[in-house]
Order: sequence, then structure tokens, then C-alpha cells
Amino acid sequence: MEIVEDIVIAGAGLAGLTTALGLHRLGIRSLVLESSDSLRVAGFAFLTWSNAWKALDAVGVGDTLRLKHERLQRFLAHSLVSGEVTSELAFKGHEVRCLKRRFLIEALEQELPRGTIRLSSKVVAIEESGHFKLVHLADGTIIKTKVLIGCDGVNSVVAKWLGLDTPVFTGRSAIRAYADVKGGHGFEPQVFLFFGNGVRTGFVPCDDETVYWFLTYTPSIQDEDMEDNPTKLKQFALSKIGNLPDQLKSIVESTELDNIITSPLRFRRPWELLWGNISKGNVCVAGDALHPMTPDIAQGGCSALEDGVVLARCLAEALSKPGDEEWKRIEKGLEKYAKERRWRSFELISTAYTVGMIQQSSGKIMNFLRDKILAKFLVGLTFGRAGFDCGKLSV
Repeated sequence: MEIVEDIVIAGAGLAGLTTALGLHRLGIRSLVLESSDSLRVAGFAFLTWSNAWKALDAVGVGDTLRLKHERLQRFLAHSLVSGEVTSELAFKGHEVRCLKRRFLIEALEQELPRGTIRLSSKVVAIEESGHFKLVHLADGTIIKTKVLIGCDGVNSVVAKWLGLDTPVFTGRSAIRAYADVKGGHGFEPQVFLFFGNGVRTGFVPCDDETVYWFLTYTPSIQDEDMEDNPTKLKQFALSKIGNLPDQLKSIVESTELDNIITSPLRFRRPWELLWGNISKGNVCVAGDALHPMTPDIAQGGCSALEDGVVLARCLAEALSKPGDEEWKRIEKGLEKYAKERRWRSFELISTAYTVGMIQQSSGKIMNFLRDKILAKFLVGLTFGRAGFDCGKLSV
């Protein structure tokens, strides 16, 4: 069976849904293909900085989400080696909240027209057909489209078609979880970060009763059997945070096993974006398909939201201009998007990798340099990358 669509977006994650909603706000219809049989909410929550809120406001869901998430006031970093506070900065000039992924996905979905998202639609192949692309799905369906946007994650089929390499394993993994504390957790609205001794862990309140927490670590062969065993993941996390305050340890202890996951951390080599194809003809990538990065500056989800706004605007501008044939205008629009996102993606991937490597390292010399000299500099890098403005949707 062959279906014809003007714009197809592969992947109903943050980048895919934001792009679709941005296009919808500009009067352009798209079809979003999601490989799963339901929308993905894995990952539980993520830190959203000012740049993310500018993107959410651009597509019209920012205020809805603010009502459900507490604004954070400061960032407090500690050394797991010395126990000392290495940096403490107020979020002056920044809007920072810990956003529940489920709430964000639902907010984006609810603003889209019925029928925009097609579930159980896994892209398995892409074929040329003149100025069109034929998108082959696992169920045998073929969709003929003028524009194909790959928001299909780290293992993107669209990125592979563009010639981008498979993201590489950093040698690190991350445990992500959240705890529901009935009656209130009692934390101040701030980010608690601890690093050193080969791990990096943090605790962030989302609202009065929910705390998101994470731990990044370097897995050994003995740790391989933990991936599908949340009981062992919880025990491992507790073994790494023994000298943390009891109030924080109790958060890990009270976390339900269904609320704990782990995943390897992968990233795209940043220099690949300087000469690789972010777009080619009527095809492009966004989100993790474009810039998979480590979570160390909390910009993976934020930058995916940026991508969606910039891409929707560039594509709408191209389609609204008279003159060239439509396929040429589409190509120019995607080229403009790629130009705008290339250096931004390079910068974010490089910064995240560097910050994570330094914060998680061990050794006397590195501990001294990190805790006494580099700590405030690394926090400054994180703050600096969050000041980006993706702009409005208006064409």
C-alpha cells in the first residue's frame, strides 16, 4: 500500500513532536511516524534551561508546563572526594526547571491535530523516487513524501541514509530514576550535583513530591548483568553515594524499581558535523538523530526542542517563498536549517563530553584540578550554553 504525504517526520520524540507542532502553528500539515505502539516517555525527566523554555514558548506550550514544574533557584556542586562545595551559583537570568518527560510529550501531542501521529510505524528503508522519497515501513506500507525529517533517535535510519556514522560509546553509562515522596520531599528548589571517584550523580526536584535523580558511571564487565535488573541498579547506586546526606540517600532508597533505568552513553563525534550531511535534498535530521550527546550539561532534550523550532521556521519560510520550483525551495530551506544548527550542535556535543569527562574522572591530580580550579569554569560552560535563543516561529 502506498500513501502520499507532503512532510513525513520519523520519530515522535521531543524533536519530532516539536517540529510537527511548529509546522502546525504555521499552517503546515505533517505526518509523524512512531515505531512504538505508544508515545515514548522513557528517561522520566530532564533539566530544562532558558533555551528550552524559549522553544516551548515559541510552539505555545510553555505556560501549561510551568504550572506543573517548580522553578529552580540555584546550582550546588560538591566533590565526592573532599566533600566540599566546589561551586554554588544562583540561576540569575536563567529559567531552569526539571520537566517530566511524560507531561511534555502529552502537552505537545494534545496541541496537534488528530491523525498527525501514526503509531507502530517503524521506518526500515528509504528509496529515491525523482524529487520524492519513498519511506518503507516494517508493516509493508510505503509512504511517498516531498520532505523526510529524521527524528528517529541515536540509531536513526535517516541519519544512516544521509551517510552519518553510528554514534560511538563513550565508555560511560547512566542510571536515571525518579522518586515519588508522598507528603513532600522537603528539598529547596535547587540542583544538587556530586562528582568524583569515577561517578557523577545529581538530584533535582520536579515538584513538591517528585525528585529526579541520576548517576553516571564507567561500567565494568561485572556490571553488565545490571542493565535489566533494577534491584541491582538501585544497590549499585547506593554503594556509590555512601557519603551523601541521609536525605538524599533516602530518595534512592525509596525509589520504586519500575522507576529506574540505565543506558549506555553515546555521542556523535563532533567533527563529523562539520563535514557530514545534516541535510541532503529533501531529507534532514534533528534531535538525537543529529546530535546525540552525553547528559553532562543537560542540553540533549533542550537542543532537540531548539531543532524543532528552527526546522519548522526554515521549512515554512522556504515553502512560502515564490519563485523556484517547490523541490528547490525545500532543499534551500533544509540547507538553511543545517547551517543554523551545525555549529550549535558541534559546540554542545564537545562541551558535554569535556565537562562529563573531567567531572567523572578520578586520580589525585585530576581531583585537585577539578575541585580547586576547574569546577566553577565547568559550571560557567554549562550556564553559557543555556543562553541560546532559537527565535520565534513567525515567518
